[in-house]
Amino acid sequence: MSRVFIVGSSELPQRVSVGRDEVLDWVFVVLPGVSASIPLVIDIDGPGAEVRLAGLYLCGSDEQVVFDIEVRHNVGDSHSSQFFNGIAGGHSRAAFHGRILVRPDAQRIKAFQENHNLLLSETARVETTPQLEIYADDVECSHGATTGFLNLDEQFYMRSRGIPEAEAKVLQMISFLSPVLARIADPAEQERLRAEVEAAVRAL
Repeated sequence: MSRVFIVGSSELPQRVSVGRDEVLDWVFVVLPGVSASIPLVIDIDGPGAEVRLAGLYLCGSDEQVVFDIEVRHNVGDSHSSQFFNGIAGGHSRAAFHGRILVRPDAQRIKAFQENHNLLLSETARVETTPQLEIYADDVECSHGATTGFLNLDEQFYMRSRGIPEAEAKVLQMISFLSPVLARIADPAEQERLRAEVEAAVRAL
């Protein structure tokens, strides 16, 4: 199941079960001007199942965006990954609450979670709380989160090669979001959303 959800224009699922050998591959996109709360619970109920979640959010004004995601490994021999990148500017507020639950009998699990954020202003706020709750011992699990500002050394490097400061910042933001866009399976849809995201970044 591969699908891209444009938050604000797509009906969003709130709970789903993934069975034996099924693959769930979802990407969430939140463009500027959209405020939303996105709660999602995924139960992995069959061995051989794989869940791949990715998302990006662009908040340039006063938007409020909250992802609240829980992935439950109820059986062994299953995989999951979560990869979310966000950019917050103006007076916006963004939050990523991610939880991986591994049940006691769910052995041989691989589960990974990442959330990275860029702040474009001193007044924007991001809250990130990746969590692991593991009750089995034969697992590979990790989580991580970062929040920071645009890298000034990278900007200096590009400016020293004739790229204007504003364009250097745009290139940094596009590069930051590109790994999420690369997870869109359909090439035509990926190209369309790349163009839409680049236009949104340039308008921030």
